Amino acid sequence: MGIRDLMSLSPAMRQYVEIKADCEDCILLFRMGDFYEMFFEDAVTAAKVLDITLTSRDKGREDSIPMCGFPYHAASSYISRLIEKGFKVAVCEQMEDPKLAKGVVKREVARVITPGLVMDADNLQPGENNYLAALCLLPEGMGLAFIDISTGEFRVCQAEKQEFFLSQAISLDFREILLAEGAQTQWLVNAFSQAGNRCRVNTVPQAYFDHAPAMSLLKEHFAEPQLQNMALARHPAAVAAAGAVLRYVRETQKTRPQHINNIQWYETGGYLVLDDIAKRNLEIFATISDNSKAGSLFNVLNETVTAMGSRRLRWWLNYPLTQTGKIRERLGAVGEIKDSHLLREELRRTLSRIYDLERLAGRIAMGIANGRDLIALKNSLQSLPDIRTILRKLSAPRLRFLEAGIDEMTDVAALIGGTITDSPPLTLREGGIIKEGYDQELDKLISAMRDGKQWIARLEEKERQRTGINSLRVGFNSIFGYYLEVTKANTDRVPEDYIRKQTLVNAERYINQELKEYENVVLHAEDRRKEREYDLFVEIRTKIAREIKRIQDTASLIADLDALTSLAEVAERYRYTCPQVDDEDRIAITDGRHAVVERMSPAHGFVPNDVCLDRQGNRLLVITGPNMAGKSTYIRQIALIVLMAQMGSFVPAAGAMIGVADRIFTRIGAADNLVKGQSTFMVEMAEVANILQHATGRSLIILDEVGRGTSTFDGLSIAWAVAEYIHDAEHLAARTLFATHYHELTDLARTKEGVKNYNVAVKEIGERIIFLRKIVEGSANRSYGIQVAQLAGVPEEVIVRAKEILRNLEKGELDELGMPKIARGKKAPARDKVQLSLFIDDENALVAALRDLDVMSMSPLEALQWIDRWKQKLGP
Repeated sequence: MGIRDLMSLSPAMRQYVEIKADCEDCILLFRMGDFYEMFFEDAVTAAKVLDITLTSRDKGREDSIPMCGFPYHAASSYISRLIEKGFKVAVCEQMEDPKLAKGVVKREVARVITPGLVMDADNLQPGENNYLAALCLLPEGMGLAFIDISTGEFRVCQAEKQEFFLSQAISLDFREILLAEGAQTQWLVNAFSQAGNRCRVNTVPQAYFDHAPAMSLLKEHFAEPQLQNMALARHPAAVAAAGAVLRYVRETQKTRPQHINNIQWYETGGYLVLDDIAKRNLEIFATISDNSKAGSLFNVLNETVTAMGSRRLRWWLNYPLTQTGKIRERLGAVGEIKDSHLLREELRRTLSRIYDLERLAGRIAMGIANGRDLIALKNSLQSLPDIRTILRKLSAPRLRFLEAGIDEMTDVAALIGGTITDSPPLTLREGGIIKEGYDQELDKLISAMRDGKQWIARLEEKERQRTGINSLRVGFNSIFGYYLEVTKANTDRVPEDYIRKQTLVNAERYINQELKEYENVVLHAEDRRKEREYDLFVEIRTKIAREIKRIQDTASLIADLDALTSLAEVAERYRYTCPQVDDEDRIAITDGRHAVVERMSPAHGFVPNDVCLDRQGNRLLVITGPNMAGKSTYIRQIALIVLMAQMGSFVPAAGAMIGVADRIFTRIGAADNLVKGQSTFMVEMAEVANILQHATGRSLIILDEVGRGTSTFDGLSIAWAVAEYIHDAEHLAARTLFATHYHELTDLARTKEGVKNYNVAVKEIGERIIFLRKIVEGSANRSYGIQVAQLAGVPEEVIVRAKEILRNLEKGELDELGMPKIARGKKAPARDKVQLSLFIDDENALVAALRDLDVMSMSPLEALQWIDRWKQKLGP
């Protein structure tokens, strides 16, 4: 907009245009009284997205300005919709009281909201983190930093490979990623598109990632010893990423976020590694079919009663442990809570009264908490003594640690309890938020508003008695305010301290010092009361903000306790047992069950199964059997039991001995990757390659139908070679479950000492089959594909024809005429129209004769004669 155009605007509109110039990539919410207004292109865009009325300023004029808006008290829901549609939102507030402003009201952008910078509870998923990340690509490596501004969590790391970053980004479901301008980002966009990730990719100036200012910012924000312990100086890419994300937060939020007071080095060492493929295939957080949370393992295990506990349990599932000592410590806590029935119920009931302390602390530190947030904090803190009392009755080391670490913060609770009303209003500037008795000045204002009429009546009576003027009265008008009115006949009795204010025909109006002071109080009492309450609230909130670290530390312990209690509740409810976890290579499970599948069909029951895996004679288990019989469920349940054990959960089994795994790999199902132009088979082979390149002898590998995406012979060859490699490779020899329809793979057991064959038992009743769901040793002798098709409802005509074709195939591929035997049963062409092969006449006749030959009824001489005749027929 040119200078001339700008000068033609009203002062408020010029102010809007100037502020908008500093945040051009945002929808600007411009506070005007009780509304947030949007103008020009922002208004046109927002009106469509929010489905609100588009009107105009200076309506009727040719140069009218498009505008739309909504009430400030409803802003949260509107902002949420804009963020969900991918917009950034800049919130511009009035920085002074419009009644006191000289000229246009001073306004400033108070904060910028993006998908990774959401703070309002209504716009956040309670049980999930909301991460903002920054990625820095340097020759020294790839730096990754991510932060949840709503809770204050801040982690940083440096890696060498893009695959590591992508795995973490998809696994942790980043909402927003920052990259330097000019960085090559298409690979990132493609990866998120492929994974169905909702992450927004933003670019910021390269200066955000410059090493020197990034390190200076980190040193200014965090304690020097903490940075030294992390050895950030040896990780320049990590420093750049951390500096970029912290600078972005501080510049958009217009403040130094006090609750971001700890930076942690993030590494996957010490945890069981689950890549995004394994999490998807095992349906840890969502189902494969429809991305539903209802059919996930997390949904089964999540009986937490706080948002903090839900986020902690999700983290544990993302990162199961590999250190047996820590695993056993968790299991011990879960076991004691599980067995303490009454205490567990009381604990869960008490925990349910605790609000999201992590996010309350974040809102307080960021200066956006309201009165209800402080009351929620107070109510939460008041439950902490009860929790500690319960924990003192338990003896597990982990529970004793939690009890000792919980800070009851009675001082903070007392401060809130003595200052904030029990039911404060939603907004901070409408009054009614501070209790009477806390501040004398406020009490006077409240008294003036409530007791004004009584005070006037008392003053009037007192002045009558003092002056002896019985007709004296106290009055008020909007022009002159309060006054003492005396008739003309009594003016000679007016005291000296009265000051004439107005003369009427029959009376004089005065004011004295007492009435003047009271007028000053009463006339502005409501506004001053609101202002005083706001100032007091900000002062109280600032005091509490100094205790943020205490709140965060206790919140983390409560999250742990809630997650442990959830696992104990699930263990009791679903009859889980405590696994024995060690560093051996043996996985032995008795009567194991699939944690999710057994919940989906409780009426029919779930058939449990055993497994024994090690790195010796039970290294690779080949599982055969028909479709729908339960092979995939069986191999998945083994992986889930191992995962659950290592996260510290009891497991669905009668007994379990778990030798810790460093990684779980899965190759289950496949689909075309249209984004990368990859076929089903290419996707399958890429996943197999990843397993063979990264698995170790401590890994658990789950393979389902490797090789089915290509021709039978190619697929069988690849499946056989993969199995051999996993079994034989010195660096590998991993514990492996291999489900397949290639019955030929069962021959591996004849030559490989670590291979064992198992199959899913099937009961045949005539032409029908019944799946027994039981895994038994040995290989399946049939695939039962036609019977499965029949069960699935394939038309009978097709079933009959399929059986006929199968019989033909089992007898041989070609008949004596050179026709495929698969074609038998249909009308054959006339003999004179048959194109005979150059190679198949005599040879296939011999094959057919051999099949029909009854060798057992022939003498040795007859057999030799038979062979001689065919030799002569075939010729040299």
